[in-house]
Amino acid sequence: MLLDLHIENIAVIERADISFAPGLNVLTGETGAGKSIVIDALQAVLGARASRELVRTGAEKAMASAVFSSSRADLWLEENDLLREDELILQRRVTGDGKSSCRVCGSPVSASQLRELSALLLDIHGQNDGRQLMDETKHLSYLDGFGSYGKLLNSYRQEYEKFRSIQKEIKKLSMDEEEKNRLVEKLKELVEDIEEAELRIGEEAELSSRSELMRNSEKLREALNSAYDSLYGADESAAVLTDFAAEEVSRAARYSPELAEVESALKDASFTLKDAAETLRDFLGGIDFSPQEHDRLELRLSKLQRLFKRYGAEEAELLEKLEDAKEQLSELEYSDDRIAKLTSQLEQQRQNIKKAAEELTKARSRAAKELQKRIEEELKELAMPSVSFLVDISPIDGENGFDKTGGDTVRFLMSANKGEKPGPISKIASGGELSRIMLAMKNVFSENDSVETLVFDEIDTGVSGVAAQRVGEKLCELSRRKQVLCVTHLPQIAAMADTHFHIEKSEREGRTYTSVTPLDGEGRKRELARLHGGDNITENTLISAGEQLKAAEDFKRHLNYEDDR
Repeated sequence: MLLDLHIENIAVIERADISFAPGLNVLTGETGAGKSIVIDALQAVLGARASRELVRTGAEKAMASAVFSSSRADLWLEENDLLREDELILQRRVTGDGKSSCRVCGSPVSASQLRELSALLLDIHGQNDGRQLMDETKHLSYLDGFGSYGKLLNSYRQEYEKFRSIQKEIKKLSMDEEEKNRLVEKLKELVEDIEEAELRIGEEAELSSRSELMRNSEKLREALNSAYDSLYGADESAAVLTDFAAEEVSRAARYSPELAEVESALKDASFTLKDAAETLRDFLGGIDFSPQEHDRLELRLSKLQRLFKRYGAEEAELLEKLEDAKEQLSELEYSDDRIAKLTSQLEQQRQNIKKAAEELTKARSRAAKELQKRIEEELKELAMPSVSFLVDISPIDGENGFDKTGGDTVRFLMSANKGEKPGPISKIASGGELSRIMLAMKNVFSENDSVETLVFDEIDTGVSGVAAQRVGEKLCELSRRKQVLCVTHLPQIAAMADTHFHIEKSEREGRTYTSVTPLDGEGRKRELARLHGGDNITENTLISAGEQLKAAEDFKRHLNYEDDR
């Protein structure tokens, strides 16, 4: 459940702290007061795209945070190596230059991770989501979301992936003879080049290092001879002088024992110097190169580098290419036999898919009947008594008769009036009917959905009168199973609120400010009166608002009584 929402410097909201409650939470206010900004802030903290336009003019950054109480996030937090605190806190910041940062329980996360998590916690129905109902390509996913046949769907998808894998393999092997011959020649040439080179991993690096050594051998010999003489090879070398110093300190140590440590250090230094000199002498002995050896090395190095350049790879990758090329040549040699075998497998897999698709169609047909019944029941309760809702399932078009979703095309059809033939929702449903169909679907789907909070941004679009009253009652019913947040401009819906917030815009010193205020009983009555009659609140509109609040409370008591039975 959503407990708190903190908003800071988002659009015209300088600061707002909103504490939500279980049940139906309603937000009302004048058009343009900032109701949708609250939803925008909530969407931002849930990982939606957030741009610098979100930041209030003059502010360096915008920030929104949401506090949830939900154990549904525990597994997600564990999988993402995040520690759970007493409360689940999501946070989003956006700077004036458009940079965004996200945090969960204080730990940084990506926006995509935030979206993953929020999908477990909350579902937002925006003002334009009703348009999805008009997109018939979405209807199949709605039906599959309602149906209890997840195992059949997974089984079908596995069979379809096998089918596509075989198709891809056949396509890979299928080519005309001329193209095949060109590829064979190319692969044979690669195999011959790499095998003839007798590659050894790391050889090129070794040869390059030795070549560098050969090219600079004279300079190297000169420098090392000088270093050797300084260390050990001259009468006044470092080692000789250190030995002399050690002997002198040894004589002095007879009279001052504390000098024994100095003597020991000098002897160690002498040993180190002599050891270094021996190492230099050994190294000097290894840098005598003949011209023939140098020529052989440069020839081998040049050959390797030409090979690397030609195939765009070095030893390890070239050896992998060699194995791949041999494998491809083997496949091409027997490609006709392989294609014949794969074609037989493809036909067998086609039958497997059709069988899986038939089972899926049967399950969808059963779910469609149940969904039709449930949606019609919901719509009748939403002041659409003559509605007819139909889930039409027909075979999919195409060569195979199936695709990754199965063998079905699904369309939602409806008729709002008796005697009229059902037709596509996109052509028949009005704005108000779309809103009610969407609410009906949310109500039906919520019974199997584990998301605890539903948000409706003006679900009442195009609705008025009795229909608005029924929408309010339906939201109230839904809020007994889920926490519901609703932005509305209708008094019929606002009256049903368990918690009511008023969004108000004001101007001070040339700046616009939006505030969010929880309303008490008298405040609710005045707000309902304003929703009825505008700013001209009269005794009659207040009486009407009071009666509406009383009727809403009566409905809730009846609802609670029915739930307790």
